Amino acid sequence: MQGTIYNLSTHCPQKFGGYGYTTSVKSRGSSAPARSGARSIREKAYLLIQQKIAQGELPPGGAVSEIPIAQELGSSRTPVREALGQLAAEGLLEQTPNRGMIVVQFGRQDIIDLYELREALEVYAVGKAARQRNSLQEHKRLQAFALEILALKKELEEGPGTQLDEKQMRRFIACDLGFHTLLLRLAANVRIQKMVTETRLLVRIFSIHRTGHDATALERIHGYHQGILEAVMKQDQAKATSLMARHIQESQQERLSEFDRWEHEASIRKTLPVLFDVPEYR
Repeated sequence: MQGTIYNLSTHCPQKFGGYGYTTSVKSRGSSAPARSGARSIREKAYLLIQQKIAQGELPPGGAVSEIPIAQELGSSRTPVREALGQLAAEGLLEQTPNRGMIVVQFGRQDIIDLYELREALEVYAVGKAARQRNSLQEHKRLQAFALEILALKKELEEGPGTQLDEKQMRRFIACDLGFHTLLLRLAANVRIQKMVTETRLLVRIFSIHRTGHDATALERIHGYHQGILEAVMKQDQAKATSLMARHIQESQQERLSEFDRWEHEASIRKTLPVLFDVPEYR
């Protein structure tokens, strides 16, 4: 698999010194001295297609054509075809006999499988991180991510809304990702970090459009993050792994509840479409 780049824009770069907003994971051989023009176009195609999937422009089950992507980039179809192959290898696309390449469509079991994989990897990684002595600097970085969640909670409580808006949710996702990514880095296993990053991306892209967290959810998530970082710094492996497992399991249940609500609504919409003309269903 080629180098994978995930980009998440937020104000966190200035505040947190290099963690959680842009995660770049490269496989062996991807650090060649110079990239060819074709390689650069292929990476642009990769990121463009990934962005279109994440934003819903290419919906689950929808076909992905090389031609419009190539036209948008002003390139030939070859680098686009290579990018599609890479995304298929990573599980975002799949090849079908009749429709060509389509965006994968996740079901309930897929969500369960992804979270089980994430739990297995992250629980192991946090246990490994807790077995070693970590620096005060790493503690400060983890603490900064945890405090940002409290800052969002305070901002929400002082504002007019009861849930994080889209911009605030982007900040939350960036800082949550930063916290977990730094823990994975402490475990010093690049392959685990790469797999978890890809798994989180799949969950984020294909989860039902989630509503923003409320103050109660933010307090609960901060509690997990604070407890995990304290356990890691105290080298309490049992507590760190237990908290991480519970944290991921709760997140899994939230995503499954969202999926079940969406599936129920989709079923009603299909069988009784007239209901969705009523304002409360819009």
